[in-house]
This record gives sequence, structure tokens and C-alpha cells, in this order.
Amino acid sequence: MCAPTCRHRESASGFRVTQDELKAAVAREAVKHAVEDAVIGVGTGSTVNFFIDALASMKDRIRGAVSSSERTAERLRGHGIAVLDLSDIDEIPVYVDGADEVDGGFAMIKGGGGALTREKIVAAVSRKFVCIVDASKQVQILGRFALPVEVIPMARRHVAKELARLGGSPKLREGFVTDNGNLILDVSGLSIIDPVALEERINNIVGVVTNGLFARRGADVVIVASAAGIRTLTRP
Repeated sequence: MCAPTCRHRESASGFRVTQDELKAAVAREAVKHAVEDAVIGVGTGSTVNFFIDALASMKDRIRGAVSSSERTAERLRGHGIAVLDLSDIDEIPVYVDGADEVDGGFAMIKGGGGALTREKIVAAVSRKFVCIVDASKQVQILGRFALPVEVIPMARRHVAKELARLGGSPKLREGFVTDNGNLILDVSGLSIIDPVALEERINNIVGVVTNGLFARRGADVVIVASAAGIRTLTRP
């Protein structure tokens, strides 16, 4: 029996589909994008955990993976998948990661799991970014999900004031430190009409490491799971 927090969606055939089942389905579809005899970039989060589990079925046909977080690295190693240092890799053909929100222009909000900086680095050096989500993550305008901003600890108050001037309501993520030793401010109340411009503006605030808008380097492919099945959207 499902826990009280488990979400269900009705499939076309009338069966109830849990959110975990949707995540597992989209993860299995994403494995098709893995390039054999190459290194794959792997993101962080609950949907990505299902992808790692599915990737284990072809671990002997890839060179290994570059991880965006310590948590992901641990799960990869647990499946016997080699975790490589990005500094030792010439290129990454494909990066697979989830998103907290994704809009019709393939821009995303990421960082709910706190790994946004390393995710952004791996995405930047990958030729193709495959985003895997369930249909609840698709939005017309980004901003319903609070935007994570990674900040140097001593700059927390300054950055919070600057984010408030942009119309947001920043809140410290209590009890959380990133893999880089920094803090995260989660910024609610934003309606992000121009994701590229806002991404650049926030990144220019002194003390910001990076923010969770993935717009300048958005997704190339978005794979969406819903009760109706799997859809693959490709950037024009």
C-alpha cells in the first residue's frame, strides 16, 4: 500500500500510476541516450537515482561516469560504475539529469537537491543535455518552485538583500551545506519571464557562486513521463 504522501495519476487504461513509477519509466527511456564506450555525465536527485539503477544494466558498455554530487557518486559506485574526475575527461557526449521545473523553451530550475553548481559545470562541458522529468515539472513560466542560489557563507546577508531587490523572498536552507562548503538561499516569489537575463543578473551579484536557472545552457532533450506514456521533446 502506498504511503500517504505517494502521488497517483490515472493512466489511459485506468490503472493508477505512482510518481515513482513515472520516474522509473523516464529513467529507463533516458538510458537509450547513453553512448557506448564513452563517459556519461550523471546529475543528482530522486529521478536520477532511478536512472543510475537503470544504467547499471549497461555498465560494462560505458567507460564510466562523471558525477555531479557525492551522493550520486556513491550510488554509481554501489552499482559498480566507475566514477571519473571531470578534469581527466576530454569530452562528455551526454549528460542526464532531472529538473525541479522546465519550461517550453527548455530552460530549467534545478538545485532542489543542492548540487546546482556541479550540475551546471557538468552540463556546460557536455555535448547533449537530456533532462528527465515527470509531467508535474512542466510549467509555462518558471518560478513556482523556489530558485536555489548557492552563496559564499560570508556573503549570505548581502546576497539576500540583492535578491530581495529583484522581487524575490530569499530564505536560507537551514542545516544544509553544499558539497562545495557553501550555503543555499531558496528564492520564492519570482515570475521568471526572461530566464537567461535573470540567470546572468543573479550570477553577477558578488558572493553568488551560481544559481539554479539553467537557461543559457538549457536542455537539448526533455523526456517527460505521464500516465499517458513517455514523450521526448527535442530543442529545434
